[in-house]
Amino acid sequence: MSVNYSRRWTVVSVTTLGTLMAAIDSTIVILGIPVIMQALHANLIEMAWVIMGYILMSTALVLTIGRVGDTFGRIRVYEAGFLIFALGSALSGLSTSGWEIVIFRFIQGIGGAMMVGNSWALISEAFPENERGKAFGINSIAWGIGGVVAPVLGGLIITYLGWRYIFYVNVPIGIFAVLWARIRLSGFVESKRRESFDVAGAALFTAFVALLLVAITMSIGVGWDALSLAVLTLSLIALAAFFAAEKKVSSPIFKFSLFSNRVYLASTLASFLQSLAMFAIMFLVIFYLEAVKGYSVIESSILLIPMPLLSSLLAPFGGLLSDRIGARLPATIGILIQGIALFLLSELTVRSSYLFVALGLAVMGIGSGLFFSPNASAVMSSTPRGYYGVGSGMMTTLRNTGQVISIALALAVAAGSMPESAVFALFLGTSTNLSSSILSSFVGGMDNAFRLSIALALVAAVASAVRGKELRRSLQQEKGIRIELG
Repeated sequence: MSVNYSRRWTVVSVTTLGTLMAAIDSTIVILGIPVIMQALHANLIEMAWVIMGYILMSTALVLTIGRVGDTFGRIRVYEAGFLIFALGSALSGLSTSGWEIVIFRFIQGIGGAMMVGNSWALISEAFPENERGKAFGINSIAWGIGGVVAPVLGGLIITYLGWRYIFYVNVPIGIFAVLWARIRLSGFVESKRRESFDVAGAALFTAFVALLLVAITMSIGVGWDALSLAVLTLSLIALAAFFAAEKKVSSPIFKFSLFSNRVYLASTLASFLQSLAMFAIMFLVIFYLEAVKGYSVIESSILLIPMPLLSSLLAPFGGLLSDRIGARLPATIGILIQGIALFLLSELTVRSSYLFVALGLAVMGIGSGLFFSPNASAVMSSTPRGYYGVGSGMMTTLRNTGQVISIALALAVAAGSMPESAVFALFLGTSTNLSSSILSSFVGGMDNAFRLSIALALVAAVASAVRGKELRRSLQQEKGIRIELG
């Protein structure tokens, strides 16, 4: 097979732009939740769904989108994703109610799925396995840069322009990204596999995740009553139906044969557990800084910088290290370091200084920088060529499922013992009238959420440690059709 991969760095520039766009959006939106909640007279459940709705839609569609990319071409899907993401952003900025913005965030999620579901596959198509860690590291730098830029940018935008502009900022970025991809990757030819789509599997998995989230959010402030338990039962029935349906179709949305590879199984499991443990951390810390410590939006945004900054600085080192010695050691060490960060954050009190918070965030950034690039490289190195979209889509689905459950679970644990009125006052940013006992109750619940995350992080570290060593092949050794990249 003759392969020219001289344009591989152009591929990285396109996927990095998508990663940067998603990173800025996710951090800015979380930062703006208290302001949006107050401006739209929304409640906590609606605001939780502003975050979870986007992730849910991305989760529901990413496997199908990965299959579409494998079949019809990933660049075309990626370009459409930029446009839909920008459209959803514009509509979100025009929202006049809580549920309106939730619906428009669903549209954003469709675009996000079209980008995320193909970015890893595009990189894997363009790079040999012994260089993918470096490429994934560059994408991780973009996520880190977005995390550094977004708090400052978001704080300035919210303070001086208003919350609507945190969504409008995505529109010019999305338009530029489409033009850049269209011009720079017009000659990119990809490997393709034409298979049927598993509509039933996608619908059942979406129903499982959605019902699970509804059940958890229904319990916030009121506990687990008969209705929330009934919804939880329905979610488990949907999950059982999903597994049953997947056994009967020729092209299941979950290609379970990939899980027969120990590296792939352990790497995707580690990704799911890491997301479940870590994703809600930023969400909780923002409310701690603003509602408990009394910092302004712009002050809180600046104080969050240590985590994404250190993550972006260490991401390329983690990628290069995995290219040389494999993913197991750096990824496992990364998760364990994140566990240490969670322990530090679990010791927060109402009177804790910002320096203590910054220490926890800094340690968290170091751990995430060492984990993400090696783990991504391990996932894609254990995925056969021609199935890159499905392989990355399955991993992304599990990771996103962990993220969205993380938000719901963290809210339920952190605010579960508080009166509903106090919960709303806290998250609206009107907590100055709350008693010290209520604030202490929230911080205690937040610490419990961090302790739960520590346990999940330890299980994730075990999964990472037992993954084994992935096989390394050069691009010329990989099987597949002729690919022109230059």
